[in-house]
Amino acid sequence: MRGVDLGVTVFATDLTPPPSELAREAEARGFASLFLPEHTHIPTSRRTPPPTGAAEPADEYRRTLDPFVALATAAAVTDRIRLGTGICLVAQREPIVTAKAVATLDHLSGGRVVLGIGFGWNEDELASHGLRMDERRSVAREHVLAMQALWRDDVASFTGEHVRIEPSWSWPKPVQPGGPPVLVGGAAGSALFRHVAEYAHGWMPIGGAGVRDALGALHRACEAVGRDPATVRVVPFATRPERGRLEYYASLGIDEVVLGLPHGDRGAVLRALDVAAPLVGTV
Repeated sequence: MRGVDLGVTVFATDLTPPPSELAREAEARGFASLFLPEHTHIPTSRRTPPPTGAAEPADEYRRTLDPFVALATAAAVTDRIRLGTGICLVAQREPIVTAKAVATLDHLSGGRVVLGIGFGWNEDELASHGLRMDERRSVAREHVLAMQALWRDDVASFTGEHVRIEPSWSWPKPVQPGGPPVLVGGAAGSALFRHVAEYAHGWMPIGGAGVRDALGALHRACEAVGRDPATVRVVPFATRPERGRLEYYASLGIDEVVLGLPHGDRGAVLRALDVAAPLVGTV
């Protein structure tokens, strides 16, 4: 049985080690992937509470680096580690420009990009991008489908409710045929699983709780659209570095887990890497 690859994720900000250093250090310790999150900005108004349950978002939400610029610096100094967004707020991004950025990063990194996406929790942030909470999922869906057309087709076009692209050329194409794998992050639910089944390569359960109980619903969503559930990956995201937890995921057939690192200075982040590193290759 294949072992479990271990990746790491951290809120990369102006206060953490540069992503280039973090990627080098993670790769040197044998980690398989590095994922960085995204927030374009955080309005001071508060219509929706942070997912942490706090009254205000933690400081790292306000200071997040652009993930694609950050991952490009990581790509330049590494050879093997996969480079992911965890997660990219794809509804808030213009899809033609984003498709170009992702394809360029995949081209320059030799095909190491993973596009983790999410729908967004911050109503105020979405509103600044001209989006309503009740439309963010449908916008994200069309943005991904439009990007996949641009990555896949020599002459690409797309027509939807939110996106229209006339027949167009767009190069470079990603190294990975059809574009990088897309992983949809979020809590288990029928709406999220419909998205996974239609256009994604897998599901990233944030925190990793409740995976076993949700697998049946995920598989049924795939079967409803004629897709083999075995083609869908599950990648628990931002989990704790605990051997028992990793062994549990391995027993479910999961082959990659992304461990959460603390937001902190260089010493704090590297110490957390060192704590997790002995788990690499042991499960």
